[in-house]
Amino acid sequence: MNRQAQAAVLFLTGGSILHAGLTDLYLRYVKAGLRPLLLAAGVVLIATAVATVWYERRSARSLTPAADSAPAADSAPATDSAPAADPAPATDSAPATDRATAPAASSETDGAHDSVHDYAHDSAHAHHEPRIAWLLVLPLLALILVAPPALGSYSAMRTGTALQEQPWGFSALPAGDPVRLSLVDYAGRAAYDKGHSLDGRRIRIAGFVALDRDGSPYLVRMALNCCAADAQPVKIGLTGRTPPVLQPDAWLEVTGTYTAKRTRDPVNNGVIPFFEVTEARPVEAPRDPYDESWNG
Repeated sequence: MNRQAQAAVLFLTGGSILHAGLTDLYLRYVKAGLRPLLLAAGVVLIATAVATVWYERRSARSLTPAADSAPAADSAPATDSAPAADPAPATDSAPATDRATAPAASSETDGAHDSVHDYAHDSAHAHHEPRIAWLLVLPLLALILVAPPALGSYSAMRTGTALQEQPWGFSALPAGDPVRLSLVDYAGRAAYDKGHSLDGRRIRIAGFVALDRDGSPYLVRMALNCCAADAQPVKIGLTGRTPPVLQPDAWLEVTGTYTAKRTRDPVNNGVIPFFEVTEARPVEAPRDPYDESWNG
């Protein structure tokens, strides 16, 4: 992989990052707040690729005149020695002298040409990178060709709940009936506020469906601190008038009330509160499948 190939990989990587940052694709990888940094990284990579190509072309132009002038300078002695052979055709010793000096001049000229050729050859092969470096292209191809789905029920049921630390406090619920809450907000209030701010209110929340080994339904949102690599699920159990058939990873909007029922997550023993369902309907997956409101 030479410098030109490295610049091409940098340019394509930067272009792919810019494409992801300018569309909703970046939400599959990082939280929405990191979009400016992602765009800046793409611009820096593209600028680096352009600078690399410019530097390589400037270096090539600076080496070309020296290589062209070297043979002309070295051939000058051979031109000066040529007239010396003309005045003495009648003597027997002159040709011998010319025959002795001609090979020497020719060898000097050939040596100059060889040195220039060797220098150019060494310059072209001074940095020979291993071919394994081309494996760096594989993540780029994955970024361009594959759009990974958002983390779903498989990851959620094999990862412990993010409800591990009690939040600092809870604000009053907004007006409305039913009041719309994020799943993470409801789970935190139900687990650590003992439902004080939820009593007597009809609540509407949304999330994707996950089923445990016994078939018990849960509503889940994946909470991010930074990116999808550190995503953790926030789970609430569903009770009451749940739909008779639920498909894992299907998005569901439920309306209902707080219930004091809770259980423990078998993965990390975290708290899983429940929700009393009175109405349920399928909905489309949101633009941002992750929930950033939890930072506990």
